[in-house]
Amino acid sequence: MSLGQLLFRKSLSDTILCIRSNTDKLYHLGIGNVIDKSTLSRANEHRDWRIFHDFAILLIGQARQLYGTSKVVVKGNVFAIDATLIDLCLSVYSWAKFRKTKAAIKLHTQLDLKNSIPCFVHFTNGKIHEVNVLDLMDFEADGFYPD
Repeated sequence: MSLGQLLFRKSLSDTILCIRSNTDKLYHLGIGNVIDKSTLSRANEHRDWRIFHDFAILLIGQARQLYGTSKVVVKGNVFAIDATLIDLCLSVYSWAKFRKTKAAIKLHTQLDLKNSIPCFVHFTNGKIHEVNVLDLMDFEADGFYPD
């Protein structure tokens, strides 16, 4: 799945097709044999999403250390907090009902402005107000959060 994400694949079929077109390189990627689409799908059904969450938090921390230098000189870090509504098709995503004829989810983000790296990313139902997600964010004691 990581390979599919890194290569901007749109679906499991697209990911498998990409892997199959590079069978001579699978050994170097740590993949022994070509994987069937059904095997990958079954693995995704049973894989806990928190694995990817914890890995993302680890990578964000490393990226902030590597790219923490900036031309902006401010004591502490500067953060922007924002949310955006992502419209979805109600007939396909009935679980994300936003209005009578509309489906949506909301993406809540806390962005470190010194290095443009997100420190917090959370998806909610489109009806959830931004203020309700603030309790989930970790705020830095010396951080600056402009209005």
